[in-house]
Amino acid sequence: MVTEMDVRRICLALPGVTERPSWNRPAWFARTLMARIWEDGVLTLKTGEREALAGTDPHTFFWTPHHERSPQLVLVRLDRVDVKELGELLEESYLIAGGSK
Repeated sequence: MVTEMDVRRICLALPGVTERPSWNRPAWFARTLMARIWEDGVLTLKTGEREALAGTDPHTFFWTPHHERSPQLVLVRLDRVDVKELGELLEESYLIAGGSK
C-alpha cells in the first residue's frame, strides 16, 4: 500500500521540489502546487489525463465538485495505486506544475 511517506519521498526526489503546508495538509511544490494530501489516504495532483483516468478506474481516480473548475486536478486513492504508478503520476504533475528535469 502506498503511504504519505512514499508520496513525500518521490516528490522530494524531484529537482527543486519543496514541501510546505497548504490548507493545513502536506503539499509539494515545483513552481506551483504539484500535489497535496486532500484527506487521509487521498492525494490531489495535476494530470493531463483526468477524464481518461477516472473513466478507466473511477474507484481510484475521481474529483469532487470543488475540483470541477480545475480540470487538471484529480484525486487519487493511495491504497489503490502502487509505487511505480504513483511515481509516474507525480512526475507528470511535476512537469505540469513547472518543474524541469
